[in-house]
Amino acid sequence: MILDVLSFTLMESLDKRDAPVNHSYYEVILLVERLHRHFLEVVKVELDARGVQDINNVQALILYNLGRDEMTVGELTARGYYLGSNVSYNVKNMVENGYLLQERSPHDRRSVRVKLSDKGLELHGHLEAFFEQQVAMLGEANLNGEELAGLLDALRKLERFWTTIINYNRGV
Repeated sequence: MILDVLSFTLMESLDKRDAPVNHSYYEVILLVERLHRHFLEVVKVELDARGVQDINNVQALILYNLGRDEMTVGELTARGYYLGSNVSYNVKNMVENGYLLQERSPHDRRSVRVKLSDKGLELHGHLEAFFEQQVAMLGEANLNGEELAGLLDALRKLERFWTTIINYNRGV
């Protein structure tokens, strides 16, 4: 909802400005959001193809990002930046469905650590193979390593730019 409002506001601003940089900036913002949604659909298609019905695409990405580590829900949230996702709710569902194990920290009883169960490790392995298969297919999309590295560099710069705005509460 917020992203839809942001998209509408950005498109209104785009109509008022003709400068190519403004247009490119707004197009990048909209494209990043669309790419995220498309990627979630790609993960959903893979889960459906494997007959996995007890975990959704967002939960699968949380599971994948947790990997073979063990961490708190707070650490997991900071690591993954799950857009529009309630990580605690999703972790609870994954525990109930047998993908995650959780245990209280012996040093701080308020802190709960999570890690993948055997079932979670199995799905993680499938997702890892699926992502490796996608990497192998990038050539078919006319994407090479140099282009991806350049894209990654540009997106990291944009991330730092937005992080600076957030951290220093700089309004535009």
